[in-house]
Amino acid sequence: MVATVNTYRRVIALTGPLLPLLSFLARLPVAMSQFGSVLLVAQTSGSLTTAGIVGGALSAAQVVFGPVLGRLADRHGQRPVVLTAAAVNAVATAALVAGALGGLATAPLAALGAVTGACVPLIGPLARTRSVALAHRAGADEGVVAAVHSLEGTLDEVSFVFGPALVALAALLAHPAVALGGAAGLVAVFGAAYALHPTAAVTAGTPVRARGTAGRVRQARVVHAVRGSLALQGAMFGACQAGIASLTDRLGVPGQAGIVYAAMGVVSAAVGLALGALPARFGLRLRWRAATSAALVLSGRCCSPTSCGRCTRSSPCSARPTPRT
Repeated sequence: MVATVNTYRRVIALTGPLLPLLSFLARLPVAMSQFGSVLLVAQTSGSLTTAGIVGGALSAAQVVFGPVLGRLADRHGQRPVVLTAAAVNAVATAALVAGALGGLATAPLAALGAVTGACVPLIGPLARTRSVALAHRAGADEGVVAAVHSLEGTLDEVSFVFGPALVALAALLAHPAVALGGAAGLVAVFGAAYALHPTAAVTAGTPVRARGTAGRVRQARVVHAVRGSLALQGAMFGACQAGIASLTDRLGVPGQAGIVYAAMGVVSAAVGLALGALPARFGLRLRWRAATSAALVLSGRCCSPTSCGRCTRSSPCSARPTPRT
């Protein structure tokens, strides 16, 4: 345990204490916009189908255009790319809120959702790239680099705990529109702060001609396998968002959907930190297999019609507890 703490101290010494904080606050809008858009559109339109279409358009555009933003950051540096993406995303998120409150039809709402997702500054991957670059510049060993990945993964998970929780709190106290408005403010302020942090100098970008033929190396098949598994993982998270929103609405407590979804990330965050303490003999392949097997078993248990103890296998849950006042 002491060795693990010392390793993480070395990571913070490389990045400085402010960079992880800024990157964490800049990641929150990603979790808030995805889940908040579903809740907002569901409440304003009265249709979970419309909410799912808008949320799906946002997530799909993020997946498609995320690599484009990453490539632009590689070529031109993180600072100009993140500054531009954060500004555009803040405006697009505000437009999505206005459109939902104005009662736009499904198609224009989905278009606004797609624009919002396309310009999401993916701070998580960019921060991971920057931290690893800082570690390599300092000549850190592979143990520190592995700890960088664990810390960054944990910050991702924690953001997906607090993001939905903030959405739920805003929905309970005011309206989901407040949550998305807050996401627009967060991405504008802290996205810009992350981009302007002095450590951005280590990711200043490399022109295509300077990279030569390195970028044209044929990718291994395992890369495509990982991409496929991550796509399926994203589909699982999207299904969880829509399913939780539907379930809590059926139970009469729609405002608690964010709290339920946030609870899913608590253990993930703890596991992310714990990975730094595992001995080297627990390789990535073993960790991957164990994690996916656990997710499969636990997801099947959560989706069981009898998991709440109040339903039967032959009928859906009809329990609608009276909301607390």
